[in-house]
Amino acid sequence: MGLLAGSLPDFPWDTLTPFAERARAYPGGIVDLSVGTPVDPTPELVGDALAAAADSPGYPTTHGTPALRQAVVDWFARRRGVRGLDPAAVLPTVGSKELVAFLPSLLGLGAGDVVLHPSAAYPTYDVGARLAGATPEPTDDPAARLAQGDDVRLVWLNSPGNPDGSVLGVDQLRAVVDAARTSARPVVVASDECYAELAWDEPWASAGVPSILDPRVTGGDLTGLLAVYSLSKQSNLAGYRSSFVAGDPALVARLLEVRKHAGMIVPGPVQAATTAALGDDEHVAAQRVVYGRRRRVLRAALEGAGYAVDRSHAGLYLWVRPESGAQDSWATVADLAGLGILVAPGAFYGDPEHVRVALTASDDKIAEAAARLSGA
Repeated sequence: MGLLAGSLPDFPWDTLTPFAERARAYPGGIVDLSVGTPVDPTPELVGDALAAAADSPGYPTTHGTPALRQAVVDWFARRRGVRGLDPAAVLPTVGSKELVAFLPSLLGLGAGDVVLHPSAAYPTYDVGARLAGATPEPTDDPAARLAQGDDVRLVWLNSPGNPDGSVLGVDQLRAVVDAARTSARPVVVASDECYAELAWDEPWASAGVPSILDPRVTGGDLTGLLAVYSLSKQSNLAGYRSSFVAGDPALVARLLEVRKHAGMIVPGPVQAATTAALGDDEHVAAQRVVYGRRRRVLRAALEGAGYAVDRSHAGLYLWVRPESGAQDSWATVADLAGLGILVAPGAFYGDPEHVRVALTASDDKIAEAAARLSGA
């Protein structure tokens, strides 16, 4: 019924094709900064773990191996300040996008239910609500919206944010949790935290990006709360579809039961690789240095060429607009395509004036983009 209840938007990336063709025609070819897909090698220790588990004739467990779930628990305690998480409240997923797309359906949402998501947002939050037959609603103040009625059943938070790199502090997270818990109907608060290990500005670079599961946010009660995380960005595992959700044990048990029936299972070798990746912080720190270097080069070039970079406190993108004044995001895409640089319009994410510029290109490509911007 969900698909019949509302039509899906067109897949946005198809509309970039003419701009990509224009960028390819530039002398030296295209520098594609439109999609945040990692280009650096997968860590050797992860590949070794995958290979060691390659003889995998039996069905993997939907809940994930005990070693994987314990690795997630240990990672939350070590890296996110969340201690005492129940391993039973951890569930591996086939990438984070499928969970974002299907969480409203898995929770049984439908007509009359509202799903809140950030105003500038990854479009899959909207799509997931539509797939369930629920109503997506963008807002920059979910706590205030929750106080306006009892129709909200799911709140999506995204910190650090894609596309704009915004970060929610403990007080902001707690305000949403408190508002959800005073609602007349049960409200799930799900936080997409996939870029948490890639903070650039203070205080987040030193103190870390807080999780929705942080005890300063939850007061020690995880009821109604889910944190979603992916190793695609921090560990270059986008091709592995290595992700997980954790939080409220009762909610995770509900998700597990449905996923068992639906056969939504992370392959065994990928579970082993995920376990290895979560146990090693060195490769994450090394990758962060690489992205930090690319970010400095690209940001300086953009600002030197007359662009302003807003927010962008964390994550793998710069949120950019012309410094001289308001301009439609598609016009900025066209301007940069004229230099052979492809970026994503803010229109994809609900913002008509910014463009999203990814850091996920090789050092040589980032240097080439910077040179073209400097020449312009």
